[in-house]
Amino acid sequence: MAQRGRPRTFDRDAAVTSAMHLFWEHGFESTSLSQLKAAMGEGISAPSFYAAFESKEALYKEALERYMAIYGNLTRSLHDTSVPPREGVFLALQRSAKMQTESGHPKGCMVALGVVGAASTGSEAVTQLLREVRSRTRAGFRACVERGIKSGELRDTTDPASLAIAFDSFFQGLSVLARDRVRHAVIEKAVTEAMGMWDAATDRATPAR
Repeated sequence: MAQRGRPRTFDRDAAVTSAMHLFWEHGFESTSLSQLKAAMGEGISAPSFYAAFESKEALYKEALERYMAIYGNLTRSLHDTSVPPREGVFLALQRSAKMQTESGHPKGCMVALGVVGAASTGSEAVTQLLREVRSRTRAGFRACVERGIKSGELRDTTDPASLAIAFDSFFQGLSVLARDRVRHAVIEKAVTEAMGMWDAATDRATPAR
């Protein structure tokens, strides 16, 4: 008698990558089990799916970890104290804008777009995961602003929280622009304009990058 269960063609690593792209494109709530199973290869059953990943939420967590492992380093400059603070902010925005408009994967940012896709009370665990990642990015912007104030580059009257949220708001909005197919060249110019918020808080003109 033939054994039932996971098909021979099942590749768990590839399955997580496929799930990452589906969740990235459609969000947590809108990605169905049937879509996930179809992306993992013909023949995988619901029992096999749950045996491999336990739940849709657990798979989302693993897919998000995969996303962060691949793309999370785009904002590493926010937390790197060896990088000048203004440059840290600029690089995070510039690199993210480039990635979010590239081909080969869904447009936008999986974390930012997941805000809408995981808003129900039934997915609070997913919402919390996304909130933690966004909070870390926001804290990175604030850390750069605080370093700028401490070094004297920014005026000591600068409100770290407000300026950090202004940059974070622009950062989160990149996903909408990318999904609307706004060209990278246009967004890149917008990043330069956004850095004017930093320059406005200085006592001297800072060359735009």
